[in-house]
Amino acid sequence: MKLFLPKQHGAWAMLIIPFWLGVAASHFMWQHIPFFIGWLLLYLSTYPMLFLFKGKKIPFYRKWTLIYFIPALVLLMIPLWTRPSIIIFGLAMIPFFAINAYFSSQKNDRAVLNDFSAIFAFCIAGAASGYLPNGTINSEMILGFFASALFFIGATFYVKTMIREKKNKVYKWISWIYHLLVPILFLVMGNWVVAIAFVPSLIRAIYYYGKPLPIMKIGIMEIVNSAIFFIIMIFAIV
Repeated sequence: MKLFLPKQHGAWAMLIIPFWLGVAASHFMWQHIPFFIGWLLLYLSTYPMLFLFKGKKIPFYRKWTLIYFIPALVLLMIPLWTRPSIIIFGLAMIPFFAINAYFSSQKNDRAVLNDFSAIFAFCIAGAASGYLPNGTINSEMILGFFASALFFIGATFYVKTMIREKKNKVYKWISWIYHLLVPILFLVMGNWVVAIAFVPSLIRAIYYYGKPLPIMKIGIMEIVNSAIFFIIMIFAIV
């Protein structure tokens, strides 16, 4: 049986980076393993689940939703048993999922607000992974949350300027100004290491704009950029 998997490759970085930055902001415990696998399966379940709101091929998408959702719930019971109050983070994700469901029902999955909503849901999972060991929220977790959100928002702007909005000058300036202001913001706050983590994003947003790059190459560069961001952020947090 061929797996039904999401086609948004950038989402894999959003799945991995906030979660493990949250772990780095606290400390690793064995429960993080089933937590991450459960979170992965939960994400995989939301992909066919959102298609249900489009009202087509209901039996097919319901089947794949359950295939991923049931084991996800089983695995997520482990961190929930370890730290029952972690359910707060799950509840905090619901409004963002509702926004995604709305845009899916409207067949407008490419809306910027839809992208932002997904980003914040992923970042909430990162906060949950940091909360799991001690049941507290520290400054490193907050830094990882906001840095991750700002990074992926910037990636959203960049990808739009390179593919669907590549002829839209407004998006170009939004992307360039955004990528410039974010590292300046962290410099002003005194977090120069975090500022450095955003410099590669600034360079690629300006240098590659307008260049006729194939989608595959854009995707590969985003994976590399995400890896650089993650590594530098580890140094900023630990």
